Order: sequence, then C-alpha cells, then structure tokens
Amino acid sequence: MNFFATQAQLSDSLPHDEHILRHVIEGWRGDIAHFIQFGVPQLIFALLAAFICQQLVLFFVRRMHERAEHLVGNSSRASQLRTMAAILRATAYAIIGFYLLTQVLGAIGVSLGPFIASAGVIGLGISFGAQSIFKDMLTGIFILVEDQYAVGDTITIASLTGTVEDLSLRVTRLRGGDGTIYIVPNSQITTVQNLSRDFAVGTLNVSVDAREEPTRIINLLKKLASDVRSDVAFKDIVIADPDVPGVDALRGYEAVYPITVRVRVNQRDGVMRELRLRILSAFAKEKIALGAHTSAVLIQSEASSASEIDTNPVAKPAAG
Repeated sequence: MNFFATQAQLSDSLPHDEHILRHVIEGWRGDIAHFIQFGVPQLIFALLAAFICQQLVLFFVRRMHERAEHLVGNSSRASQLRTMAAILRATAYAIIGFYLLTQVLGAIGVSLGPFIASAGVIGLGISFGAQSIFKDMLTGIFILVEDQYAVGDTITIASLTGTVEDLSLRVTRLRGGDGTIYIVPNSQITTVQNLSRDFAVGTLNVSVDAREEPTRIINLLKKLASDVRSDVAFKDIVIADPDVPGVDALRGYEAVYPITVRVRVNQRDGVMRELRLRILSAFAKEKIALGAHTSAVLIQSEASSASEIDTNPVAKPAAG
C-alpha cells in the first residue's frame, strides 16, 4: 500500500513541477526579450557615445601636442599644454569607463540605486584607509592650479633632480640624468625647485695665473663671451649680455674670474662648452697661463744646476 501511495503522490506532483519549469523558462524568455528590446540598444548607444567621446578626447589631446610642438620660443607654455593633455586624457578615460560600467549594469537589469549607495559606503571606507591617495590627488590639483611645474621642466623634488616625463593627480614621474625613472607621490612633495622657468644662468669660473694683468684678462673674457653670444648658433639662446665682474677669488698664485651668462631654459650646457673651448684656444694663442690649485712655489736660480747641488756634503780639511 505504501508503494502505491508514494507513486500516486509523485504522479500528482509532476504537473506542479512542470508548471514551475515552464514559469522559469517563460521568465528567461521575457528577460531575454527585454534585454534584446531595451538592453542591446542601450549598450549600443553607450558604446557609440563612449567611442565618440574617446575620439573627441584624442582629437583635443593631439591638438594640444601639436600646439606644444610649434611653441619653440615659449617652452613654459608648451610644457603646460603637454601636462594638461596628459591630465585630460587620464581623467576623461576614467569618466568614460565609469559611464560604460553603469550602462552595462543597467542593461543587464542590475539596479543602480543599491550599487551607487554601496559604492558610496565602500568609498567612505576606502577614504579612511587610503588617506595618502586623496592627499596625493589634492596636492596634484594644487600643483596644476598654481602651475608649480609641468611636463618637460627640470625640477628638484624630494631630494631628486630630473626632467618631468609625466604628471598626474597622484604621482610625478621624473627622468634622472643617468636615465633612471623616479616615481614620486605628490603628497611627498613639500618643496619644489624649478630649474626651467623663464631663464637659466650659467656661471663659468676661469682660473688664471695671478701674475697675469687683470685688465687684460677681463677684456679678453668679455670679448670671448660676446663673440659666443653673437654666434649664429647661440644668438637665440643667450638672452642677455655676458658679465665678467672681475677677480672673484685669490688662492696663492691663482686668480678666479667668473663669467655669468643668462640663457634660455635647458640650453646652458651647450653655451658653456663653446665658451670653454674658445677660452682655451685664446689663452694658448695669447700665451696666458692658467691658474694652479696650489700655493707652493719653487724658486731656483738660473745659474744653479743640478750638478752643482751637493746632496751629501762632507767636511773638507783646512789647507795648510
């Protein structure tokens, strides 16, 4: 009897199970039809809008870079344009990515209200655990607003000196003189030394023998520095008349004559090399001796010779 009763119960439950299965299938069909009717057009529109926005961002970024390349005489403005192009691209891509995420979730039927609320709670929790990140971003905003430095500038920050290759709201990327890449979080930047603003000053200390006539040396150095400025290769680089103030220091038989030249930013080394070359050639032609880094001087009589110096004298007996 129990066997037949159990079989009868299974037979009675089959229509109910088929009804549930049919309901599930119909629900899936309705969801798929709703997704095809509303979700797919929403995704296509979102992808198309994101693509158009990306192309617009790339267009403006390329225009900024092209504009920066044409600003040969205004390196500061060119650096600002490159920096703003990098910030615009990074910020726009983040906004486009977030927009696509919300559209995809909305298209597949995920309610955005709880998602946004959860994101706010998660963001609040992250803010307490990652305060340095927000400090980095806040410092980066002030760096951009105050125009402290830009891409292409040579700066010293956090005891590191290099050329700014990339600048974002969170980090500054420096390229050192030996090719090393330094990545500095913006929150660690307390003092900025910008070596690429307005102009640079090159100072060359020329060491000359102190027995040379000072007026002659000063006039010669002024002429050489003026010739460098008048040179076709440097007339657009040197922006002021070179200055030779006089004798800056005396050390034994060495006199130091400083030469200061005001040049455009990041153009100092070439001018200094050319000036050193011309000074060496002129000193060799004029028979001018360079200064020695020691004050010990050996004075020897012209009549004396090495053979006449007795290094081991012996007492001779008196004649008689």
